[in-house]
Amino acid sequence: MAPVHPIRKTPPEPTPIHEHAIDNLRYIRETMERAGSFTAVPGWGGIAMGVTALIAAAFASHATSRESWLTIWLIEGAVAIAVGAGALWRKALSAGLPFWSAPARKFLFSFLPPLIAGAILTLALWRAGTVAAIPGAWLMLYGAGVITGGTFSVPAIPVMGACFLLEGAAASLMLPNAASLVWADVWLGAGFGGLHILFGAIVARRYGG
Repeated sequence: MAPVHPIRKTPPEPTPIHEHAIDNLRYIRETMERAGSFTAVPGWGGIAMGVTALIAAAFASHATSRESWLTIWLIEGAVAIAVGAGALWRKALSAGLPFWSAPARKFLFSFLPPLIAGAILTLALWRAGTVAAIPGAWLMLYGAGVITGGTFSVPAIPVMGACFLLEGAAASLMLPNAASLVWADVWLGAGFGGLHILFGAIVARRYGG
């Protein structure tokens, strides 16, 4: 005798409504994260970076050779990166924000290429003997990185980048002598020191530390 098959197939069990809700919430959260801004930019960290730059400018102005001058500023760059990264991590942690969110990744990957270009250009300028052109290049490329990364951050950040870019252009166009470092520390101190302190205070006041 042939087996009997039901005319209507048994419908699959419906997915519980709470699973639909969880999936929808996850999708909304991921979409907002991808479209959101990187708000963990540390204002107080920017001020600290500015202070270390002013200290470096004071030491570098008394450097007895180009090698020692460049060493002082390279050490300052490493210190500033460490201070900024630590302050960023602390602000993200205190605000309950993910440190490696989609906006943070966009900020970082937009910010890094100009810095890498700056490192290569520094070596090229050093080997060419045009050391006095380094401050303008640093300021412009840092400003370009801050502008591109700042498009995924709070509005004050790209404005700061534009100020760095303009100051770097001025430093390059007003270069008095290819062999002179008289104004180098003035430009670098005003940029990495003064602008960081100014905009760090703005970010700290408007965006919570």
